[in-house]
Amino acid sequence: MVRVPLSPEDVRAGRLLGEMLRNARGERTLVQVALGAGISPETLRKIETGRIATPSFMIVAALAEELALSLDTIQETLRRSSSEKLDVAS
Repeated sequence: MVRVPLSPEDVRAGRLLGEMLRNARGERTLVQVALGAGISPETLRKIETGRIATPSFMIVAALAEELALSLDTIQETLRRSSSEKLDVAS
């Protein structure tokens, strides 16, 4: 299977998602949150650093639940950031 390269927008959104998750994690360790969400600490580390820019919905949903983040809030933040980027480019 050939993997389509990520667009600059995908990469930017992945970094923003990682930043949101890092901030929501607060004082909890990466290991605590990862294990609570049922994923490996390495997977969470890669998401938080943007190395996995497009994690699966199930992983995002598990992390959102573990961190008490609303999926609507995540989506709105990413959408708002995307539209702000478009406004700057115009």
